Amino acid sequence: MQAKPISKIRELFSDSLIYGLSSVIARFINYLLVPFYTLYFTPAEYGIVGLLFAAIVFLNVIYSFGMESSYIRYASISIKNNNKQETNRIFTTVQLAILSVATLLTLLLYAFADPHLLPLMSLNFDGGERLFAMMLVILWLDALSIVPYAHLRIAKKAINYALIKLFNVLLNVGLNLYLVIVAGMGIEAIFISNILASALSLLLLTAFTLPMYKAAPELSLLKPLLLFGLPYVPNGIGFAINEVMNRFFLVRMSPEQIFSIYNTPYTPEEITGIFNACYKMAVFMLLCVQMFRLAWQPFFMRYASDKESPELFARVFLYFNTACAIIFVSISLYTPLIVALEIPVLNGTIIDSRYWSGLHIVPVLLMAYWFQGWFINLTAGIFIREKTITLPKITLYGSVITIAGNMLLVPYFGMLGSAMATLGCYAVMSLVALLYSMKVYPVPYPMRGVITMMIFSIAIVLCDLYLPAQIGLNERILKLILLIIGIGGILFITRLSLKK
Repeated sequence: MQAKPISKIRELFSDSLIYGLSSVIARFINYLLVPFYTLYFTPAEYGIVGLLFAAIVFLNVIYSFGMESSYIRYASISIKNNNKQETNRIFTTVQLAILSVATLLTLLLYAFADPHLLPLMSLNFDGGERLFAMMLVILWLDALSIVPYAHLRIAKKAINYALIKLFNVLLNVGLNLYLVIVAGMGIEAIFISNILASALSLLLLTAFTLPMYKAAPELSLLKPLLLFGLPYVPNGIGFAINEVMNRFFLVRMSPEQIFSIYNTPYTPEEITGIFNACYKMAVFMLLCVQMFRLAWQPFFMRYASDKESPELFARVFLYFNTACAIIFVSISLYTPLIVALEIPVLNGTIIDSRYWSGLHIVPVLLMAYWFQGWFINLTAGIFIREKTITLPKITLYGSVITIAGNMLLVPYFGMLGSAMATLGCYAVMSLVALLYSMKVYPVPYPMRGVITMMIFSIAIVLCDLYLPAQIGLNERILKLILLIIGIGGILFITRLSLKK
């Protein structure tokens, strides 16, 4: 391959590393709260936490109404043209729009909280309305932080971006530990910690972007910004449905359904809490996808007009799948051992044993996030050709599969049914995205090699499930052998694909 495309891949890798390390470290530090939460809170309490944060994921899309993507699109052009004044005008216009919408939504949602919204999140208990109000404050603060974070990304101020992200997480974790262990608070400590961390992070972001606020907002800019960004709203809602709607199906399960599946009298809130805790094990794949996404969009927009870009994007897709395959095999093999690791300080394990009944969903969710990474890769052409109007159609297909899959599978398979619905959703979305993207921006993706890699990885994980009983080999030795074979096979498939 030519030197220039290789240098561009290195650029993408370095950007992914900088943004990704901040996200990885931040997520990892935040993940340290999972053993803490599962030790100090019951599955039912953690289930309510999961429902509230699911609502945050869903409502974040509406609060931002596509303005992050619009800002990246139009501010990138003005930055490339070295038009600082235009960049500032776009920034203040978008921030004013988000402030107005976020404030109005917060007031409306609080007004209709009781009795319309609280029962949806199992908050119809004393103190539930207070938790709902704190959730709204988090949404408002996070909405105002979206564009400043986006500006740091496109202005290539990755270090500032990383430091603020890390500050947010460290403060959040520290406050959680203090409020629960020292102050003896319950789950409300989680939301108070988030509010304080988000507020102080917003202040830091404001300090970095303060000179930009000198520019007066220009309402005439709103029309193109909205036309570009609003298609992301149904798209984002679709993603939110695919990510978090499963919690709301699980919490609606009847005790009879739960007992018939698990032979244990779990409550619906407990099932939701167990699912929420085990879902966290898929964070390793999610981190890989998130690292890539943060650097990918600015990267492919920067090189969209280059002649060699299709070949470049194809090679990026192959390398991305190699990383995902290694993560899938490694985490799927070692999930039971990872969750059982002891944490001396807390006198507990990575995930408390009360939650282990849901570990069988982890490989399915890892595969689902792998397909989500496909979707992020394959939609590059849609962005480049400004055919974003097709994105809502694709996510609509995914949302239909998510909702139908949960309705059909959860009553019979519980948590596994919900995970299977998520996998089906992202698989279909990625394949439809491939068809759309190839029509407007053809890229020679190495699909045969990538699909072979995926099938091989699944086979390795299935061997771990069924071989121990057949050959009587020590579990740890077998896992190590399968891991070596798996990584070696993945790298071999990658090498063959590169030759072709």
